[in-house]
Amino acid sequence: MTLRDGDLQRVADLMRDSAALELLPRFRNLARHDIREKSPGDLVTVADEASERRLAAGLAKILPGVPVVGEEAVAAEPGLVAHIAESDAAWIVDPLDGTANFARGNDRFAIIVALVRRGETIAGWIYDPVRQRLATAAHGGGAQLDGVSVQLPPTPALKDSRGFVGVKFKREVLRKTRPAALDQLGRLTTFGCAGIEYIETLAGRYHFSFYRWTKPWDHAAGALMAVEAGGVANRHDGQSYRPTQAINAGILVASDAVRWRELRALFSATAAPLLEMPAP
Repeated sequence: MTLRDGDLQRVADLMRDSAALELLPRFRNLARHDIREKSPGDLVTVADEASERRLAAGLAKILPGVPVVGEEAVAAEPGLVAHIAESDAAWIVDPLDGTANFARGNDRFAIIVALVRRGETIAGWIYDPVRQRLATAAHGGGAQLDGVSVQLPPTPALKDSRGFVGVKFKREVLRKTRPAALDQLGRLTTFGCAGIEYIETLAGRYHFSFYRWTKPWDHAAGALMAVEAGGVANRHDGQSYRPTQAINAGILVASDAVRWRELRALFSATAAPLLEMPAP
C-alpha cells in the first residue's frame, strides 16, 4: 500500500467536497428529526451519516481494498475498530467532528481523516469547512497548515500559555487539579471540537491540549500533526500516543518535551485517578 503525492491532494479534495455537499447545506438547517442520540449525550445527525458515506466511497477509490473505520460505522458495528490494529492499512474517519456544535449552530466543526499502517498513523488531514482551513501531515514529512510548513513555536511561560481540555473532561480537570496549579496557567478552555483545537494549536494561537478520551477518529490525525510540527503527543502515562490505545489512556500535547513534563506534573493529580475510570 503506497499513498502517492497526488493521493494526498485527492483526500483533501474529497473532504472539501463532502463539506460542500453534505455538511454546509445542512448547517443551521436541521430539522428536529435530523438529530438523535446514539447514546446518552452523544449526538449524531443526518449530516454525519451523509458525510461518512461520501468519504467512505471516495476513500475506497483512492486506495481500493483498504477498510474505512468511520465513527458512525463503528457505532453501528463496534468490531470494525479492530481494523486499525489488525489490517495492513486502514482509513480512520470522523465525518463531522464537533457534532454537538453543528447541531446547535456553532461553527466550530471539522472533518478528520487519518491513514494508518499496521497501527501507526502515517498521514492525517483536518478540514475546517467554515474557514476553509486545511491541516495535513505525513509521517516523516512534516505538518502543513494551508500549504505552509508548520513548526510549533516555543511555548510561553505557563502563566502566559493557553490550552485546551476535552469538553467532557473540563469539569473533572477543574475539580481535581489543585487551585494553585490552575493559577499557573494562562487560559484553559474547550471548543468542543478536537479538529479545530488541533488547527488552532498548529496556528500558534494555543499552546497545549489535554484530553481524557482518545477515540482514534478524534486524535489520530491531530497527534501526528503535533509530532510532525516538532511537538510531543503522549499518553498521560508518558508513552507515545497510538490510535490503537485504549480510549481512556488520554493524551497530552505540548510544543516540546520540557513543557510536556511541566504540564504533566501540573495535571498529575487529575490524570492519575481519571485513568482508573471506566471508558464511556
